[in-house]
Amino acid sequence: MSIPPAPAGRYRGAVQVVEAPAKLTVSLRVTGVRADGYHLIDAEMVSLDLTDTLEFEPDGEGIEVVYAGPAAANPGLPVPAGPDNLVARALELVGRRARVRITKRIPAGAGLGGGSADAAAVLRWAGCDDLGLAARLGADVPFCLLGGRARVSGVGEVVQPLPPVRRNFTLVLPPLSCPTAEVYRAWDRLGGPTGPGSNDLETAAVAVVPELARWRDRLADATKTRPHLAGSGSTWFVDGAFPGPDRVVVTTTS
Repeated sequence: MSIPPAPAGRYRGAVQVVEAPAKLTVSLRVTGVRADGYHLIDAEMVSLDLTDTLEFEPDGEGIEVVYAGPAAANPGLPVPAGPDNLVARALELVGRRARVRITKRIPAGAGLGGGSADAAAVLRWAGCDDLGLAARLGADVPFCLLGGRARVSGVGEVVQPLPPVRRNFTLVLPPLSCPTAEVYRAWDRLGGPTGPGSNDLETAAVAVVPELARWRDRLADATKTRPHLAGSGSTWFVDGAFPGPDRVVVTTTS
């Protein structure tokens, strides 16, 4: 697949700055399980104007993480600054070194692909457009590398671009995290339920983190619209702009 050229970023002296857009899983169906235990999906994903910012200093080493925006208000899971960080793994994968300062606006563990977006930003910075290589870093990284709007299938490695559609969404970011592996294990344990909305993982995520239901119901009461779960959670979203407390209004970038 030929990937359209992504913005190369901007320069601040010797430092190159690359944006890492969040992804929103608008719909997600679990279509099967491979022999190795990985789940097959059929999903629609879009890029959002909620972004992390990565600053690359080629002559340095190490990772610094600072928090801003929604991630500062709701940091979610702690983001490691060592070799377990997806940015460090992406640098190693492409054989590059740099000092990287990550400004996190996408809360970790929220189902918005923050770590995957950061890894994809490293690949763009390094001039790598290989979706197969991206998939080695995680299921969401191929989409985050391509960006825009796409149908995503397989275990995340099959990305088919879709025509852009500009949409607004309202997000609620609970101070909770939903470990993806635990949610999928719960989905298996529950017999593979079909989600009550557009996401087959919703029932499993609520079983793993019951408090999610309270945040869903708060958003439903405020907007009179049925919320959907983003990926394996913990973010809830509705179509349209509904500004208010504990809510973030975002727009697709495709």
